[in-house]
Amino acid sequence: MEGLDFVVRHGYLIVFAVVLGEQLGLPLLGAPVLLGAGALSATGRFFAPTALGLAMLACLVGDSVWFQLGRRRGASVLSFLCKISLEPDSCVRRTEDTFARHGARVLLVAKFVPGLNTVTPPLAGVVGMPVARFVRFDAMGAFLWAGMYLGLGYLFSSQLEMVAMGMATLGRGAGVVVAVVVGLYLGWKVVQRQRFLRQHRLARITPEELMARMTGGEPLVVVDLRSDIHAGVDGTRIPGALHLHPDELAARHQDIPRDREIVLYCS
Repeated sequence: MEGLDFVVRHGYLIVFAVVLGEQLGLPLLGAPVLLGAGALSATGRFFAPTALGLAMLACLVGDSVWFQLGRRRGASVLSFLCKISLEPDSCVRRTEDTFARHGARVLLVAKFVPGLNTVTPPLAGVVGMPVARFVRFDAMGAFLWAGMYLGLGYLFSSQLEMVAMGMATLGRGAGVVVAVVVGLYLGWKVVQRQRFLRQHRLARITPEELMARMTGGEPLVVVDLRSDIHAGVDGTRIPGALHLHPDELAARHQDIPRDREIVLYCS
């Protein structure tokens, strides 16, 4: 019961710190903490509106940091996030496509989708979304996300309390089991990432090498596979490059000459 007393005494600080850390990109999980806060609210040991306000504040603070980095550092922030992501196949490209279709409304659901939550705030900064619009939609998204988990915790407080009691009787064994499960999950994601990278490893060429070969008159065709958002923000175009969206390759592959060496340019 000492652990429960600690949570009750410092619960609001825990909610804020864990949610903030998750939004900043740390390997923390805010959803279970919010579920616990909701369950404690049902027993009168927590005040749900306060927990909701702190969770929303933590989301806005963390997301605003990434938003400002996106505005100041541009697309390089997205490339960095993709490099450290455990979901390389659903990283920047999918988020850019979703953002291009739905705009600021993506912020309403981003926190419910792994990967999308991490990349959306800096992408909003990269594309130059007005600060007021970003804050408004991000706050609404934080309200929906935190409110849902707090509400679920409140509704299923009895079941969550039974789970907590069961883990308490297991003592340290429960912590070991949780640590093993989390470790196996992270290990599997790392294996998936390495497999993905091996499958998509291509021969690389530096920009300087490409320029030298183009100015030397070598027969090359450059295919620009960047999304419209990324290409528009970057502002750089390779003269004579063929711009294609990856989804268009099946329909427009005949547009790519087969009698020359092909160089793919992507973000």
